[in-house]
Amino acid sequence: MISDKLKLDDVDKQIIALVQEDPNRTHTEIASKINRSQPTVGMRIKKLEKNGILQFQPGINFKKVDLHLATVEIKTKNPKEIMYMAKYCPFMLNAFKLSGEHNVCILLASSKLQKLDNIVNYHFRNNPQISSVSMEIVLDIAKDFILPIDFDSEEHDPTLEEGCGEKCKYKIAKAKDLANSVS
Repeated sequence: MISDKLKLDDVDKQIIALVQEDPNRTHTEIASKINRSQPTVGMRIKKLEKNGILQFQPGINFKKVDLHLATVEIKTKNPKEIMYMAKYCPFMLNAFKLSGEHNVCILLASSKLQKLDNIVNYHFRNNPQISSVSMEIVLDIAKDFILPIDFDSEEHDPTLEEGCGEKCKYKIAKAKDLANSVS
């Protein structure tokens, strides 16, 4: 079970469930719902946060905004490079290394579909290290889906020929890493 693997007892599970239901719920409100003291709830939340089990992540609720969200599944010889790219590209919300036919899945977001298409074409479809690319546009989301977004993506206007050009955070990071490794 997940709770056994994470070493959570029933009180921890109740606290996590209540926080997930309403992240703005106070420690006092949680304490009254689970029949514990407010200091106990505060200490447990602090411990869960310290252990990396519970995190409060500010971001955009993609269920409630009119932004385009896409998944891109890739089969590449170099998944490490794609994961590295996802750390810096403002359009890439996250990337996941997968088992199976495709070995990387990326979540992309933008206010314009054309930008997403240009990113996929430039970085993936034109890449000889990548043998398969599948892009799907997310049409609906069942539950609230909160993810941080990099508003710098609006400053970028990627093209098929040059990607984001000189502003490409991935290219800048890669050049910086290369310069650091040479010196």
